[in-house]
Amino acid sequence: MWKPAWLEALSTQKFFIACSVHEHAKKNEKNICCLDCCTSICPHCVAAHRAHRLLQVRRYVYHDVVRLEDLEKLIDCSSVQSYTINSSKVVFLKKRPQNRQFKGSGNICTSCDRGLQEPYFHCSLDCKVEYILRKKKDLSAFLRPCKILQLGPDFFIPHDADDETTHSTLVDVDEPMGSSDSENLSAPCPNFVRKKRSGPYICARSANRVSEDDMATNMSRRKGVPHRSPLC
Repeated sequence: MWKPAWLEALSTQKFFIACSVHEHAKKNEKNICCLDCCTSICPHCVAAHRAHRLLQVRRYVYHDVVRLEDLEKLIDCSSVQSYTINSSKVVFLKKRPQNRQFKGSGNICTSCDRGLQEPYFHCSLDCKVEYILRKKKDLSAFLRPCKILQLGPDFFIPHDADDETTHSTLVDVDEPMGSSDSENLSAPCPNFVRKKRSGPYICARSANRVSEDDMATNMSRRKGVPHRSPLC
């Protein structure tokens, strides 16, 4: 009952949890399985595993799924029911809990008794692997040789947030420290305090100035010669 290590990793590894290596980075959810290291990684870890076989794991109705096109390069997925999301077919990796007993027409999963459509007999990859090991004791006839497996071109790999933060911090610190004029460093402090304390007063003065200008304009209009109709 031999089972490949990468297949065991797909069944046991936890996905869509925060990566402990990039704990403070954005988009650090583990949604990739490195088949050579047999572990789950996040997009920030791709640089360290670029030469390995990488399989993207997706999420569908709170369960882990893999694109059928990618999984077919590793193992025979015939008789496993597939689903279509975002114009691509996917299959479930692990068993899903069955809440109610299936009473409709169609096939039933060989491992978890889940109702399936007519051509299929397994609802997930785990169910098929368990069925083959239980009946035939050997998976070698269903495994396919695959030496290269890369992520799709549409997969977004973010930049390392730690390097960007360190670089920006050094730039911000070096600019004021490299200045030889001490007056430039001390100048913003009193101006900032003065603006903060006299903010309301400045607003009041500006408001008074506007009102005085308006009043002067109105008075000049009143002092002008009135346009009256001629007396007959």
